[in-house]
Amino acid sequence: MDAPEPDSTPFAAVSAQTSRLGRLYQSYLDKSTPYTAYRWIGTAVLLSLFFLRIVLAQGWYIVCYSLGIYLLNLFLAFLQPKIDPSLTQDEGLEDGESLPTKRDEEFRPFIRRLPEFKFWHSATRAIAISFVCTWFGIFDVPVFWPVLVVYFCILFGLTMRRQIQHMIKYRYVPFSFGKARYDSRRGH
Repeated sequence: MDAPEPDSTPFAAVSAQTSRLGRLYQSYLDKSTPYTAYRWIGTAVLLSLFFLRIVLAQGWYIVCYSLGIYLLNLFLAFLQPKIDPSLTQDEGLEDGESLPTKRDEEFRPFIRRLPEFKFWHSATRAIAISFVCTWFGIFDVPVFWPVLVVYFCILFGLTMRRQIQHMIKYRYVPFSFGKARYDSRRGH
């Protein structure tokens, strides 16, 4: 039977159910790992529903702005290397995992500060929480939304410019486009 034993406390029963649900949630996450495109399509659909809710309800702009700032923070962590080359050069920490800066150095793969799966999981969770927040009036703080849009665009432009300059200065590209393919007809 599924009934709890008489000597167990209600806290133990709740703890057991919470643990079971956590394992079930983790198993679904593990099963979704290889389906990168489908995961991101689902996140894009959820984000579209969130934006549709914001536009149709004409409110919750502060929730939308907070989500945008959080997603920008996640994206920046996704673009950055795990070991920041500026810190290793400034502090003289050349002992291990730094990015190669010269041709004769050994190749080291780009390791992200925030892996793709954690980026997707955190972004999807944040979008879902924001979507739920739009159904409660307490989160509908009256603000003048054009100011938030302009401020977000300026913030996005400045932080991305700084990140791109950092990528150029320390010569790293956070994206790989797969294995190099050579044309056998041209002799390469």
